[in-house]
Amino acid sequence: MKLAGLQKLTLLDFPGRTAATVFLPGCNFRCPFCHNADLVTAGGAAETPEVPVEEFFAFLDKRHGLLDGVCITGGEPLLHPELADFCARIKQAGFAVKLDTNGSFPDRLRDLVEAGLVDYVAMDMKNTLARYAETAGVPAFDTTPVRASLDYLRSGAVPYEFRTTVVRELHTADDLRALARDIEGADAWYLQSFVDTENVLAGLDTLHPWDPADLEALLPDLRHHVPNTQLRGV
Repeated sequence: MKLAGLQKLTLLDFPGRTAATVFLPGCNFRCPFCHNADLVTAGGAAETPEVPVEEFFAFLDKRHGLLDGVCITGGEPLLHPELADFCARIKQAGFAVKLDTNGSFPDRLRDLVEAGLVDYVAMDMKNTLARYAETAGVPAFDTTPVRASLDYLRSGAVPYEFRTTVVRELHTADDLRALARDIEGADAWYLQSFVDTENVLAGLDTLHPWDPADLEALLPDLRHHVPNTQLRGV
């Protein structure tokens, strides 16, 4: 297991818990708005400085009583065949596990949840299903796996949230209304404003965020389908 980064404390990423965040390299999507371009591209995965696994667990051993959990993000963590063993070791150390995923590996997601290795899932919903291929940067992407993960999480198997990074060039108001219908009845949906940086996959000054006031004005329509729809980082 290669660990490509460690954030030693987050108070926001794991609801109700103080946590550390560990980053895994590699992704099967190429979302143009991704701010972790160095993690998702093949060259970046090879060039990203590695955090030794034993160093990470030594860090955790010193954080008992200070941290409650670990957020595992990427990239796409479910690409890694060693992920189950990694989660199990975190759980055995006494910490809860939150998994970030793009939802394209529903069987692997289900296996982790049913093995009791994940306590919370944050799944990215890139856009309404009709515009998924464009938004995920994967031509002709088949949304069947995403639909399966969506349905599995809505079944209540594990606490979860859906997240959408909103980009002016990729999301219209009608797209967001359609996405609200796609995820009807979800426990929680967070709209995150796109933040432009030099590390965005599409390149600096290529994409733009929505006006926060416009997102606020749209919330009543979205909450008709997902009552717990919130803005995050807007």
